[in-house]
Amino acid sequence: MSVAHERGDNLILIGYRGSGKTCVGQRIAAVTGRVFVDTDDLIEAAAGRAISDIFESDGESEFRRLEADAIRRVAAGNRQVISVGGGAVLSRENRASLRAAGVCIWLKASPDVLWRRIEADEQSAARRPALTAAAGADEVRQLLAAREQYYAELADESLDTDSLDVSQAAERIIEMMPRSSRRHGA
Repeated sequence: MSVAHERGDNLILIGYRGSGKTCVGQRIAAVTGRVFVDTDDLIEAAAGRAISDIFESDGESEFRRLEADAIRRVAAGNRQVISVGGGAVLSRENRASLRAAGVCIWLKASPDVLWRRIEADEQSAARRPALTAAAGADEVRQLLAAREQYYAELADESLDTDSLDVSQAAERIIEMMPRSSRRHGA
């Protein structure tokens, strides 16, 4: 399956935390010769602190402002593999910027798989705050239910990553890319 488009030449990975956006994106970039960009990294670099610190001291609205700035900056680039935070799709402005920037692939996983991956990620708790009063997999279910319509609206394609490892997911996404975009260094 190939995704054809008349937009920017970026590949944008969207989905909930733990869906594999960063690991899979890094692998795709290495195979295709593209630059990998994680908007969470850009936000932390611009703020000089962790996302959880931004939430704690300045609130979610400041984080979302920094996120929109990062997305606008990265969307202006080309030939990138871009991983965006799970909640970035909540903003109409972000969705428009991402849609114009290139092909969007929604990495999906079940709430239980997402929660297991989040728990296994040593950096997740330190870097990303809880967003609801619910705990664990219940928070994942709540937020995923609230975001799924936006992921679906934005996605050109989707890939269920429940039973895929990083290499398998990367391979499948590369197969979705237009042939001219797959070549290393092209």
